Amino acid sequence: MGHIEKRGSSYRLHVSCGYDSKGKKKYKRKTVNLSHLTAHKQEIEARRLLALFENEVLQGSILDGNKITFEEFITLWINDHARIKLEPKTLFSYQSELEKRIIPALGHIKLSRLTPNHLIQFYNNLREEGVRLDYKYRAKANFFEILKKNNYSEQSLMELSSINRKNLKKIRDRENMNPSIAEKISEGLQIPISKLFEKIESKKRLSDRTIQLNQRIISSILTTAVHWQFIVSNPALRVQPQKVERKEASHFDLEQTEYLLQLMNEEPLKYRTMVYITVFGGLRLGELNALEWKDIDWDTNSVSISKALQYLPNKGVFIKKPKNSTSKRKIMLPASVMKILREYKVWQNSNKVTLDNLWNESDYVFTQDDGTIIFPDTISKWFSKFISSHNSSIEQGSILEEKKKKKLLLPKVSFHGLRHTNATLLMSQNIDLATVSKRLGHANITTTLNIYTHTLEKLDQTASDSLESLFSKDKKTVQKKI
Repeated sequence: MGHIEKRGSSYRLHVSCGYDSKGKKKYKRKTVNLSHLTAHKQEIEARRLLALFENEVLQGSILDGNKITFEEFITLWINDHARIKLEPKTLFSYQSELEKRIIPALGHIKLSRLTPNHLIQFYNNLREEGVRLDYKYRAKANFFEILKKNNYSEQSLMELSSINRKNLKKIRDRENMNPSIAEKISEGLQIPISKLFEKIESKKRLSDRTIQLNQRIISSILTTAVHWQFIVSNPALRVQPQKVERKEASHFDLEQTEYLLQLMNEEPLKYRTMVYITVFGGLRLGELNALEWKDIDWDTNSVSISKALQYLPNKGVFIKKPKNSTSKRKIMLPASVMKILREYKVWQNSNKVTLDNLWNESDYVFTQDDGTIIFPDTISKWFSKFISSHNSSIEQGSILEEKKKKKLLLPKVSFHGLRHTNATLLMSQNIDLATVSKRLGHANITTTLNIYTHTLEKLDQTASDSLESLFSKDKKTVQKKI
């Protein structure tokens, strides 16, 4: 399998490692300097080193950054590291960025020849317009003529493509639609997508956060390349990372939260329950969706959180372990929330009886109408529509004064913002940071500090003002006595 080639006082070790696509034998080579040994000992040592080298080649532990491209190493990194170490959602987002941007731009470069300058040019390119790769499809003006020529009616279009009337309206009005819908239509009708739709490219720039994500992915991959001895150093460490301005987490204030909870009394019980649990418990969306009835302790008014529900296009809906070890926790809920939860439990049991055999039995608290597992973003979409619908009805109310209208409008906070609302309200009530962090399931207090920097700054200012007013009050009292 291997042989030795003597070159003066050094020896070149050759080990065969199969054949290439053209049937030519491939070799791994290694040169060793043995000038410090006698001629006889050099030959013995060379044979010993050859045997070791052969074993390394057989074990696949010989790495060569001079021959492997960045794309080839990325494949190794995904298979031998990322799939094992990363969470499914993180892996999906990393692979998406790798396939869309990183590999097309840098994949062809030899791993050992990848320099800071290559990376700087790539990051600068990400800041340009048209790099987002976001696009929509819009039906062509002659869409329905094409439909008619191919003997399709609007009804057959919906049936073959599995689209609803809302999508059909978008086609009629020539509104932009998601690529997945346009692809379904093209596939269902067996007509090329380019004949039915126009591709509308986005000219927006990438966000600083997305650029930072690309930097983080590349640096992580190259750090692994150093650890695996493909390269000596990580060129990404010599490039200044993208700064991202930390924004205040969107949330409702105390008055808005009280108003929101009042509005929930007129909304479906399932969604009202989900809102209440999140406002008072601060659960992550995935944790809320994964709750089972066995997680509810009616005696102690507590909820145990030990898992999360997620969705990925390549995997569907699935249950995963919590984000970190501290995400496994037990939190107390107010009696008012437990009361709503009991009402919801009664409603769900009644629904089970009504549906009888059509009900899909499970222990999940929040399900679809037939008992099947809920889709992860169901509540998020509903909450967004609720905010928009509420604000629209207020703005159209001509009787109300402008000041009152403004007061009744709700800020556009996402459902995840209810978790931030929970944290912010707790801190505003002087609940210590360690308790807040524990209830939220953060890995450590630093995470809580980083997310709620703005809130803590406001509270610090309030504390400062309170202290000043205290002394000002004392001063006035003294002056009055004098």
